[in-house]
Amino acid sequence: MKRLRLRRPSVRVALRPRLLPLLLAAGIMQAFTFNIFLAPTRIAPGGVSGLALIVNHFLHTPLGMTQLTLSLPMLALGFWFLGRLRFLVSVSILTLVYTFGVDIMAPYLPDSGITTDPLLNALFGGVLGGIGSGLAYRAESTFAGTGILSRIVQLRTGIPITQLYIAIDGAIIVVLGLVFGWDNALYSLIMLFVWGMATDYVLEGPSVVRTVFIITSRATAVADAIIARMGVGVTHWSAEGMFTHQSREILFCTISRPDVRTLRETVTEVDPHAFIVVGQGHNVKGGILRPPKTPRPT
Repeated sequence: MKRLRLRRPSVRVALRPRLLPLLLAAGIMQAFTFNIFLAPTRIAPGGVSGLALIVNHFLHTPLGMTQLTLSLPMLALGFWFLGRLRFLVSVSILTLVYTFGVDIMAPYLPDSGITTDPLLNALFGGVLGGIGSGLAYRAESTFAGTGILSRIVQLRTGIPITQLYIAIDGAIIVVLGLVFGWDNALYSLIMLFVWGMATDYVLEGPSVVRTVFIITSRATAVADAIIARMGVGVTHWSAEGMFTHQSREILFCTISRPDVRTLRETVTEVDPHAFIVVGQGHNVKGGILRPPKTPRPT
């Protein structure tokens, strides 16, 4: 019998060409953010950027090359544990664009940044940095840093990755506070929080859709009222109350954010005792999201 030989992934397969613009945009934006908001004020949301600021303070090495040097062990660990060539190609491109961009942009940008207010630097640095991270994640990549280490430890130990992020980046922020002062550490925490929010926004988009669960004993009448008044699709299934052991009907639909009040009024008019739960949604595909242009047939 012939042995089945697995083909090793090529560089072209490991890196999808359509994702290359996102990688370049993420790296350039991150380099700009570091030079304008992080480096002048010595504020960083942990990670390799925070370590680079600490090393630069003592050794006066170029910030970009310092980050590249600190990233190389992370790249090696990621290559070994997280995906071999598919991981290495995209992360290496992103890391090289970012680290070389830091040193290339530095002579053309103001040394003191665009503001001396540390709070403004923390807020706007967090927003732009989070957008850059979100673009990197959309390109199915990440910056070579403590995130790789957190992912490896999470796979090996089962510890939630959010706890690992907090522990590792928090330790780096503590060192920042010891070196540059505790004011910098507190501003770094603000930047870390805003950074995460901006990253989630880029990945998930604005929460403009509301998901609605309605538990009622008059499912047909409530569904007909919602469809007739709001023109949205409604899904139905049966359930049983575990405390009362009575049969209940559950309705589900999605509506736009301004229509929440109208839906509550519509449901309450039909069944004042209905139980309504409204949640948030980010992306919706299909279904009926707007009232129909033609009237419903009688």
